[in-house]
Amino acid sequence: MHDDVVDSFHQLYYDTSRLVTAWLGVRIVKCPLDMWVFQDILYRTRPDLIIETGTARGGSAYFMACICDLIGNGRILTIDVRDAKKRPNHPRITYVQGSSVDPAILDRVRASISPGEKVMVTLDSDHAEDHVYAELQKYPAFVTKGNYLIVEDTNVNGHPVYPDHGPGPMEALERFLAETDEFEVDESCERFLLTLNPSGFLRRV
Repeated sequence: MHDDVVDSFHQLYYDTSRLVTAWLGVRIVKCPLDMWVFQDILYRTRPDLIIETGTARGGSAYFMACICDLIGNGRILTIDVRDAKKRPNHPRITYVQGSSVDPAILDRVRASISPGEKVMVTLDSDHAEDHVYAELQKYPAFVTKGNYLIVEDTNVNGHPVYPDHGPGPMEALERFLAETDEFEVDESCERFLLTLNPSGFLRRV
């Protein structure tokens, strides 16, 4: 019964509310409960660099930059194939246009990391299984021990929403976790019950 209630509310939220969230006036397609978890992770781990794939309108990057302002540490490198207009400007944000799995983009990401820096990654670009899995072959290597790799929107393809999506982030994540022992799912990040990223908060061990 517990799981049925959570899944039913998740479906209701996804169908009616997920596109109306904003952070300081900037649209952000995230569940506010996940945003709370993000700020908790940033406060606890204090990454020097946050790599984000999938910028869209820049709401997530702007939210994380504001949290970095509050804790006094961190910058965001955010990547998207589109050069969207009117993205928020912030001194902690660097926008990069291109595919997250383009070797040239990966070289730029690698060059942006200084020795000894703590690095976190969040994957939120193309939600097709093959693309997410391709990202999961490259981006985990950037994550430093004790920091997080977040695979977003693992809820689609019937987990529990959008059953017609087709194989997506969850299926890519399952393949990845079967191949590595360097990351563990941090179930405490799902303590608010509703998350768009079930099993997607991974900590490097």
